Amino acid sequence: MKQANIARLVGSVLLAAVIAGCGSSPVVNKEASTSAIRAAEEVGASKVPSASLYLQLAKEGLEKAKALAAKGEKEQAESMLLRAQADAELAVALSRVDADKTEATQAIDRVRQLRQDNQLPQERK
Repeated sequence: MKQANIARLVGSVLLAAVIAGCGSSPVVNKEASTSAIRAAEEVGASKVPSASLYLQLAKEGLEKAKALAAKGEKEQAESMLLRAQADAELAVALSRVDADKTEATQAIDRVRQLRQDNQLPQERK
């Protein structure tokens, strides 16, 4: 009799755990995508035309992933989060390339100005 009650109790607990597991919404890890988007914003991706597109795509992807997760479509949400993270990382890279390009152009301009300033007047013959 005691064994039958224990078996019912264990069975009830297992059934409750299964039902609770099926009813809860899936947990989707969005920290990596959110961090990548934040990094893109911090390096000024929104001000670089080529990077701003990918930053916007990353933000939209994050929103789509949240909607998919809310519907219980975990795999699609995870895939969308990976894409959003990749888009944000690309925005960061493009922003850095633009900043490096600007810095290089400024350095070239400084070198040209120094060369011009240091030219000695040539003697007339």
